[in-house]
Amino acid sequence: MNDNDHFTVTAEDAGKRLDQFLVSHLPDISRARIQELIFQEKVLVNAKPTKSSLKLRGNERIEILGPPERPPLKARAEDIPLHVVYEDLDLAVIDKPAGMMVHAGAGSTADQRNRGTLVNALLHHFTTLSGVGGGLRPGIVHRLDKETSGLLVVAKNDSAHRKLAGDFSSRQVKKAYLALVHGWLKNDQGTISAAISRDLVRRIRMTTRRSGGRQAITHYQIERRIDSPYGKFTLLKLRIETGRTHQIRVHLASIGHPIVGDTLYGAPSQIRATSSPPLSLSRNFLHSTELQFVHPRTGQPLAFSQGVGTDLEEFLRKLG
Repeated sequence: MNDNDHFTVTAEDAGKRLDQFLVSHLPDISRARIQELIFQEKVLVNAKPTKSSLKLRGNERIEILGPPERPPLKARAEDIPLHVVYEDLDLAVIDKPAGMMVHAGAGSTADQRNRGTLVNALLHHFTTLSGVGGGLRPGIVHRLDKETSGLLVVAKNDSAHRKLAGDFSSRQVKKAYLALVHGWLKNDQGTISAAISRDLVRRIRMTTRRSGGRQAITHYQIERRIDSPYGKFTLLKLRIETGRTHQIRVHLASIGHPIVGDTLYGAPSQIRATSSPPLSLSRNFLHSTELQFVHPRTGQPLAFSQGVGTDLEEFLRKLG
């Protein structure tokens, strides 16, 4: 969204609510953010502020004056256990558990939605963190999905943050993941290259089915094929060249092999066998297992690896 966007309502959109019209014409902006804009009188219809529920008749001129204004928010320190794999004066490498958000969302407040995140834990464990990302994201250079576990680097000062962010942007940082997917992939290795954009129907999902998305490249290699009483599964090692939202999850689902436990992208909530009790996994079987980058101050190469946790090991054992 740009400042001072303009729209003219056509006859096809007559009868729609104002907020519904804007959601359909601004697919990358959430409904909540659009309603903030309208409430703050930053959406004008025929040069006048109005309400979200306004029914459009056709031929109105809609003008957006700018982004919504929010008071600055700051995350709070919380005494949450943290597995620190490596630490020095400039950075730390964390083994993030599944079920923990990296940081609160932009629409969060100082209540429960802004608690229990990795940022809250970092503020308790470290004296200083970089401030480049703002008060809600101190130290955060990159992210992992809430239900994805594994290695993540955080910056302790602004200089380290900017250098690491530049290396991520230029694809100098190497990342590898382990994932267990449904079914057997045909080829032992391959590349999925499919642009990713937000799903217009279920906005918490991403999709490869829309045109005009952002380029995304995922390489995979088969670690093990599993033939179990619960069906066929494949353990994959994956490397990504890009870091799009839900990239590995949506790419694997797009080729018909969703990640075990990832019900958002088509995996079943329970896996059944004829003579065994059903299995379920309360998280996605996706783990950031390797991280390689150059130290932002010394220039020395750093490499870290971290095996999957006991929950994923136990799930593999139950598969047999």
